[in-house]
Amino acid sequence: MSYNIGIVGTGYVGLVTGTCFASTGNTVFCIDNDKEKVEKLKNGIIPIYEPGLDYLVNKNYSENRLKFSTDLEEAVTNCLMIFLCLPTPPNEDGSADLHHLLGVAKDIAEIIKKKKISDKRILINKSTVPVGTAEKVLSLLNEIIPNNNIDVLSNPEFLREGFAVEDALKPERVVIGTTNPEEIEPIMRSLYEPFLRSGNPIYFFDIKSAELTKYASNAFLATKISFMNDLSAYCEKVEADIESVRIGMGSDSRIGKRFLFAGIGYGGSCFPKDVRALIHSADAANTPLDILKAVYSVNSKQIQLFNQKISQHFNGNLKNKKFAIWGLSFKPNTDDTRESPAFTIIEFLLEKGASVSAYDPEAMENTKKKFGNRIEYTADMYDALENADALIVPTEWGVFRRPDFTKVKELLKTHIIFDGRNIYSPEEMKEYGFNYYSIGRKS
Repeated sequence: MSYNIGIVGTGYVGLVTGTCFASTGNTVFCIDNDKEKVEKLKNGIIPIYEPGLDYLVNKNYSENRLKFSTDLEEAVTNCLMIFLCLPTPPNEDGSADLHHLLGVAKDIAEIIKKKKISDKRILINKSTVPVGTAEKVLSLLNEIIPNNNIDVLSNPEFLREGFAVEDALKPERVVIGTTNPEEIEPIMRSLYEPFLRSGNPIYFFDIKSAELTKYASNAFLATKISFMNDLSAYCEKVEADIESVRIGMGSDSRIGKRFLFAGIGYGGSCFPKDVRALIHSADAANTPLDILKAVYSVNSKQIQLFNQKISQHFNGNLKNKKFAIWGLSFKPNTDDTRESPAFTIIEFLLEKGASVSAYDPEAMENTKKKFGNRIEYTADMYDALENADALIVPTEWGVFRRPDFTKVKELLKTHIIFDGRNIYSPEEMKEYGFNYYSIGRKS
């Protein structure tokens, strides 16, 4: 059967989740308090870059399965299920800021009370939140509406930016946390069944285990990345090759090939804040996660080591040097620049008196919001190279993998490449005559 579904928040998670639910025949009310964003969505303007999303949004909106509004009351009145897809940014101490989520939960309770809604409502948290958040939401609801007919669930998202539509339509697993499995299981199985036709599982856990599953997953992936980054410095010291080590490790099925690439550290809207939030929560429970603290420390150090390579090559004097930057988003196939290592590099260069010319296939506008006219933006990747003292590659976009190296060499003032993602071959760079620096490999 089809459902009326409310989605509160139209960021990466909310817009992708709501659109994919609409694509299976449900009627989805996407609610956001940003009037300008809502109007853009109604006019087919997608506020984020996510491959395949624009087509699905416009198709489902034109067929009236996807609605965009600022009217939370409309969604609460009409929808059995209301998904909370709200930001949980880090506070200064690293803890998750829950005021957006708890504020919306309070608004929903007030609407239910005012409209005297007695029919079942299922409030589903998709935001990444600390263990115990559902209890806080339920306590708030009970305070405003005693003896209510509301279930609070945890249904964490596992969307990868750049592959979010694919992950929503074909999830590897769906995790549901509930205290009322007998009533909730049939509804949630029915909702997710169209996405699980290949046999991928749906798991029903207690709520706290579901909440922790998302944090634990992201923290473990961040751990794999930081392990390889930590090992890369040792590889450079002893003249081993981190890429060979990666291949040898990854062939072991117990380890796996993914997330073993050495680089300049993880970024984005998830790993940095989720690692910090889990560290904070574990410390608060007096069960510190020492491994995760090391993960955070290594990630912070890795970008500084890369900046040191740049500085050391120029004997510590970067003043009046010009650097071309290829890649501004924190990863390829997204325009998201949150916690982007490229930004850390740019800040470092500007502080040292250097100038920057930058290119990214999708993240230029978001970069301008941060740096304004402090750096130069070019319409073409090769334009950024003109008269530059070096090329720096912080993001492994596909278009950067096989450039015309003869042209690169002609445009650069000096033939230097700092590769933050190991996308080029040291042997090939030597043949072209580049002074080449990468991660965990002999320069």
